[in-house]
Amino acid sequence: MYMLDGTETQRLYFRKITASDYDHWLPFHQDPRSSRYWYGLPADPDVACKEQFERIFERYDKGLGGMNGLILRSNGKLIGMSGLLVQSVDGMEELEIGYSIVPEYWRQGYAAEAALHCKELAFSRAYAPSLISIIHKDNLPSRKVALKNDMFLDKTTRYRDNPVDIFRVYSPGDQGGPDYL
Repeated sequence: MYMLDGTETQRLYFRKITASDYDHWLPFHQDPRSSRYWYGLPADPDVACKEQFERIFERYDKGLGGMNGLILRSNGKLIGMSGLLVQSVDGMEELEIGYSIVPEYWRQGYAAEAALHCKELAFSRAYAPSLISIIHKDNLPSRKVALKNDMFLDKTTRYRDNPVDIFRVYSPGDQGGPDYL
């Protein structure tokens, strides 16, 4: 449930992450810029990548959505991850749009393209009346992606011991009432 496997945008193809993607994703964790906004991640890139892959496969197994590999349609390379994830924020279950891009591909619009696709698909399939993105309060690039996705700053809170802003977007026609999955 909540997977985007097999869907595509103009430049990206979405598919489930596989164990063979590990070596292609490891450079994300090897670049210290990738984790500078998130406290509590393992310092060792290999450990951080292994833990992320364990969480991805656990989400798949439990039907809690998950990150999809973002594959460049032009050359078949894995350049990021994006997806819809069931999250618990302040005691409430929400559906989050998540996105991460390998640093080599930053500032090329891939995160915004993937996030927009997640939003459009989630609302077209009526997965939830609203979607969120959980963004560390200092992560300006991710904030820009959320704003490009027509999200607004809904609240500031703590998530996994990090100060975060919760950006939200409502489904077209929704009046902004309480959200429940």
